[in-house]
Formats: sequence, C-alpha cells, structure tokens
Amino acid sequence: MSNLLEGKRILVTGIITDASIAFHAAKAAQEAGATVVLTGFGRLSLVKRVAKRLPTEAPVIELDVQNQEHLDGLADQVREHVDGLDGVLHSIGFAPMDALGGNFLNTGWSDVATAVEVSAYSFKSLAMACKPLLGPGSSLVGMDFDNTVAWPGYDWMGVAKAALEATTRYLARDLGPEGIRANLVAAGPVRTMAAKSIPGFDTFEEAWVQRSPLGWDLTDPTPVAKTICALLSDWMPATTGEVVHADGGYHAMGA
Repeated sequence: MSNLLEGKRILVTGIITDASIAFHAAKAAQEAGATVVLTGFGRLSLVKRVAKRLPTEAPVIELDVQNQEHLDGLADQVREHVDGLDGVLHSIGFAPMDALGGNFLNTGWSDVATAVEVSAYSFKSLAMACKPLLGPGSSLVGMDFDNTVAWPGYDWMGVAKAALEATTRYLARDLGPEGIRANLVAAGPVRTMAAKSIPGFDTFEEAWVQRSPLGWDLTDPTPVAKTICALLSDWMPATTGEVVHADGGYHAMGA
C-alpha cells in the first residue's frame, strides 16, 4: 500500500537523529505519499541535517512545547509550507535525570512537573496549536511506552506516560465531534538517543527479545513507523482514544 498517505500533510515532531522513531515515521510517511513538515527543538541545525536524509528533504520548524509563543505561532509557520494538516505525530518526551534511575521516592515536584508537562500535557498543547489546520478525518498520534507495570529506572517517566494515555482519551472525547482522532502507539524498546538516556534501559531490551512472540529487533524502528502511518491514514477511521501496541506482542505475555 505504497499510496497509503497519498496527498496527506503530516507534521512530525521529535526527530533528533536518523535513528529516531520519528525520523523513520517521517520516512515511511513520505514513502506512502505524504508531504511532511518537521519540528525540532534545541540543536535545530542537527535536525535540519537529518531532514536532508529523508527521501525528500522536509522543512524544519523550531518548536519548544514549553514555549507558548512557539505554540501560538506554529500554525502560521506550518502554513508557510502546507495549507493544512491531515495528521500530527507527537514524539516528544523528557524527564530530568533526577526523575529517572531509581530516584522515585526522592524526586522533587519541579522535576516531576517538567516530565509531565513535556511528555503528557504537551500532547494537548500540540493538538490545540495545530487545531486551526485540522479538519474532519485528521489524526493525532502520540508515542507511548508500556506503563502497566513499574519498570526499573523508568520512574516518573512511567507516571508521565500514564498521564499521556489519560490525555489521549480526553483529546479523543473533546476532538471527536469535529472528526479528529487521537491515538497512541506503544512501541517496544528501540535503541534511540532518547532510550539511551534512560538508566537501566538495557534491562528492558533483554526482556523484549526473549519474550516477544513475534520476536523483536532493537535496531529496527520500521514496524513502529508503519503502525504510526496506519493510524495517520484513512484506514482506521473509527479508532480513537486507543493504545495500539507495536511491540512484538510482548505486552500480552505473562511472566
């Protein structure tokens, strides 16, 4: 289905390197026929270099989801490249180091607040910033990680991901009447720069490889990218408020 996203206009956030899940989602979207616009934060020059490695170089817009001016101006900046949006990928997450690595009981509120704002509340912020560009049939997709259990070292990021799931349900409720869907993709562990910043992440990796009934390749984000594209497409028109797992089936297995 090489034309799955033919004619679609997609905004992709969260690209850091060409190993990022967001990069592979943007690549898969372009290969499926979409026009892609990227956002970057921090080292914008790096994101622009990475954008050149896509099948078609994509424009890059600076976006700090904690900066209200950036959010307020996002729609106008996107309009400089496309006349609207059919889909948005929220691939943004961050927790200060004090909120990770087994420090759960000692983490201060300011660090917890940062983790929740950037990793969960920002999905709502991004949705509202893009809302003037969205119409019936549009799709919002966010990146999730299993938070039904307490993972070693994941700590307050796990709490933030639980908040992200709740945020998605309320986005689905409040944007559904306008024909806008909101869903999450819960990915298995992939060796990205973001993943490497999580203490103890290697303990996740071993478990996934051993227990996923379909198997799991830690170096291949393509299955996750394809799942994202499926949710961005018109082929899941009645799916909203959902967490779709792209994890080799790990989540369904017992100990």
